Amino acid sequence: MKTMKPIFQWKNIRLAAASVALSSAFASTAAELTIYAGAEADNIRYFSEVFSKAHPNIKLNWVRDSTGIIAARVLAEKDNPRADVLFAMAVTSMTNFADMGLFQPYTPKGMDALNPLYLNKATPANWVGVYGWASTMCFNTVEARRGSLPKPAKWTDLENPVYRGKVTMPHPASSGTGYLMVAAWIQMFGEEKAWAFMDKLHANIASYSHSGSKPCEQAASGEYVIGLSFPFRAARLKAQGAPIDIIMAEEGTGWEMQTAAIMKGTKNLEAAKTFMDWAVSRPAMEAYASRYEVTALPVTVKKPDHFPEVDSKLIKNDFAWAAKEQPRIIAEWRRRYDGKSEPRR
Repeated sequence: MKTMKPIFQWKNIRLAAASVALSSAFASTAAELTIYAGAEADNIRYFSEVFSKAHPNIKLNWVRDSTGIIAARVLAEKDNPRADVLFAMAVTSMTNFADMGLFQPYTPKGMDALNPLYLNKATPANWVGVYGWASTMCFNTVEARRGSLPKPAKWTDLENPVYRGKVTMPHPASSGTGYLMVAAWIQMFGEEKAWAFMDKLHANIASYSHSGSKPCEQAASGEYVIGLSFPFRAARLKAQGAPIDIIMAEEGTGWEMQTAAIMKGTKNLEAAKTFMDWAVSRPAMEAYASRYEVTALPVTVKKPDHFPEVDSKLIKNDFAWAAKEQPRIIAEWRRRYDGKSEPRR
């Protein structure tokens, strides 16, 4: 197994550079935390800045990757954890980790004010939900006109053979965004109809990405016509001038809860508790709300231009079912569709 550096070397945006800058600014830090995180790199950078303003004596060393890859690291290191905290990890993964006894129980200050949907039922809590995100279709209008392609309105419209080789979506084993789509389709359509839908969708898929944001970026650049992704990334790309329509499917959309937890065995427990207290605070929620669809504590924050109406599209998501069934669903998905997955980096 490769030795992992405390600050990851990323390929898209250099978060390590931001972390180095923070390190130099707080050279006299009293504590450090290594945080494994599944959020997008630019969002982590922003959250880190907000936290450091409130707690300049704690240095945050981030290790960022897709949800599935971080989950695999946690499992590989379960007998010798290297992280102090897990952050921005899908609840479907965290529930399984909690059952394995990998977390240090802690109830953050202010947790009782959160939406009960985001709360772990254990006392003290094993993990806590902080924000959530949904799924959407990014549709390149220029490429669609060039190919005389219709604009989809529903998930099932993606079965149309005219989209053959023109659709990308996240891989559900490595991307939380990908898994929330698959789990939602099964809950909305029923198991048999959902797999039949995915069989037809697969015929039109060009590739499965290991990133939740990449499919929308591919659609925005014109590499493909349709990228299945999440609304905030789509709104940001559209605001930057990308010729995309942001489509919330008529049938409804799946969504996932992002959570945080302290790893059992951390040598920085007090600093980890401070981070968890911050993670459920109003300033943190306002930071999340500026980047994601829903938050555990309702806050009023101006959404970016082009952000679609999401709340009415969110399905009633059974997170416990999605967590329990994840290994089975992923195994079946791999059996059927893994042949079009992008190579892992």
